[in-house]
Amino acid sequence: MSNQLAEALLRYADRYPGENPFMTAIDGVAILRSDHPKPPTHMISRPAMCVVAQGAKWATFGGNRLEYRAGQALVIGVETPSVGRVFEASPGEPCLVLAFELDLAIVRGVAEGLDAPPSASGEPGRGVFVTDFQGPLADCALRLVRLLDTPKAIPTLYPVIMREICYWLLAGPHGGDVARMALANSPSQRVISAMHSLRSRFTESVRIEELAAVAQMSPSAFHRQFKALTSLTPLQYQKQLRLLEARRLMISNAVNIETASFQVGYESPSQFSREYARMFGAAPKRDTKQMQNVLREDRAASGAELIVEHV
Repeated sequence: MSNQLAEALLRYADRYPGENPFMTAIDGVAILRSDHPKPPTHMISRPAMCVVAQGAKWATFGGNRLEYRAGQALVIGVETPSVGRVFEASPGEPCLVLAFELDLAIVRGVAEGLDAPPSASGEPGRGVFVTDFQGPLADCALRLVRLLDTPKAIPTLYPVIMREICYWLLAGPHGGDVARMALANSPSQRVISAMHSLRSRFTESVRIEELAAVAQMSPSAFHRQFKALTSLTPLQYQKQLRLLEARRLMISNAVNIETASFQVGYESPSQFSREYARMFGAAPKRDTKQMQNVLREDRAASGAELIVEHV
């Protein structure tokens, strides 16, 4: 099935030369093709599935690194900072990925309609994991790509395919983790609510006790559940949000280092520069110059506008 999916993705990509990623006629569905290994990319990952039909990628979340290759998918159930990289790709065998957003409301609806939904216990659940993408799930992915050839059928059939994907995820070996992320009032869902609060106030000083109150947990339980979901502590999560947004401001808006540091909540530009260099591997001025050069080269090569991920 991976071969069939790879062939379908390659046919689609060949119809649109110069574009990558390929934003399809279905909102939230993208196709990625890489003919060469790529340098690491920092981003905010949102709930999604990234299915590899050919080649291989890795992604890190905090200190947790996950590799996934043909026949596997990365499942992301929470909005969290991450670093991703294509590490197996060549012109003869490009890395081909089908990526689509996961609507947790649809997952919840499917789970609540099951006679026996997977148990969402009080144990800390994972917010990110790799799963095999075979059998019914692979069939769904292939039908999803083929659906792009019949745009008039998308409004009717796409929701059906997505509900089927959610069903097989819940029925699979990681069903408990999926249920924890989606079911109302589960510990993971309450932590996600607190996470949204932190994201909306990431430039402010926020106390763990405040976030724990949003999640209706003790501070220690909240800290444990948060790290299980994201592989980051709440402080690390906030710091990475700040640095990613500052990077976007400097690259896309040409904001200077001092202004960017203050806008994202830092009181000391020198501390900001130190933490920025630790995260991105270079001082802010050098890193932003390198990234601006890369973006210009990519635009010149493809004629397409590139979007810098932001908070």
